[in-house]
Amino acid sequence: MEIRLFIIACIMYVFSFVSRRLMKKEKLSSPLRFAGWHALYLLTILSCAWYLLVFVKSGGENLPLAKLFLGFAGCIVAAVAGFIVAKKADKEKKDNLVKSALDWCNTVYFAGFVASIVMFFFIQAFKIPSASMRDTLLEGDHLFVNKAVYGFRLPFTNKFFWEYSPIKEEDIVIFKFPALTREQLNCGGSQYGRDFVKRVIAKGGDTVQVIDSRAYVNGELLPLHDYEKYDPVARTHFVDEMTKEEYQSLWEQHKLDGIYGPYLRDQFGPVVVPEGSYFVMGDNRDNSCDSRFWGPVPRENIKGKAWFIHWPLKRIRKM
Repeated sequence: MEIRLFIIACIMYVFSFVSRRLMKKEKLSSPLRFAGWHALYLLTILSCAWYLLVFVKSGGENLPLAKLFLGFAGCIVAAVAGFIVAKKADKEKKDNLVKSALDWCNTVYFAGFVASIVMFFFIQAFKIPSASMRDTLLEGDHLFVNKAVYGFRLPFTNKFFWEYSPIKEEDIVIFKFPALTREQLNCGGSQYGRDFVKRVIAKGGDTVQVIDSRAYVNGELLPLHDYEKYDPVARTHFVDEMTKEEYQSLWEQHKLDGIYGPYLRDQFGPVVVPEGSYFVMGDNRDNSCDSRFWGPVPRENIKGKAWFIHWPLKRIRKM
């Protein structure tokens, strides 16, 4: 999201800068050129706004092409209408159109730059898409994610600095799904590029095993917490014919669920969490696509810690 905001801000900044240069050199003095410039302005700003709106409403996943094309078609119609109006405009009308256009460009690129910086380093909004964290987090809950608490990421790197707090067991974290390629299939489909929210169960070096859906870390059964949710169902069992090395390797390669599938819900491991990675699970243990199925979460994939629910109003609370 923050990258898209930054790109949109850059587009509007470039448009504003070029427009001022053209007007200073009187390159838009003819009615036809001015009308073309105004149509391009409308097409640019409306297209950016529509794309961002569709992206946010869809949660950033599987952007509906029909809505995108329909919106862009509307932007083209608005641009054509703007062309006709600008071509017939007198000097006073032109001055008003220029002032309005540049004011909007400045507002958009300034707000876009500020918002992208804040979202990259400090706070990001996140919407809960599934029931995997019930009843801690419900579908449709809107969160603010604290991205600074685990340290600031250097842009375009996997390096962090000024770590305020380490990632601890029981933290609820938001992370980019650890898919290596778009073709990688986990939990019924490609999860590439998606953001997930889960609870940290173990860190690098810990040994994790799941028996009858209950998690054991380093051989000890974890205490049963109020936030854990289990369904009253019979537990499944299977005969594991793999060596520990094969099992560990397939788990780290995100291929284990392709072999054992839903059986991993109840019986899993043991595996050793790689250094610099974390084992995560959903609070709704029997209905969660988590590290049991697709492997460890590398540190660089973790975006931040769930901070507080800000919507709906009746659900507002700090995590």
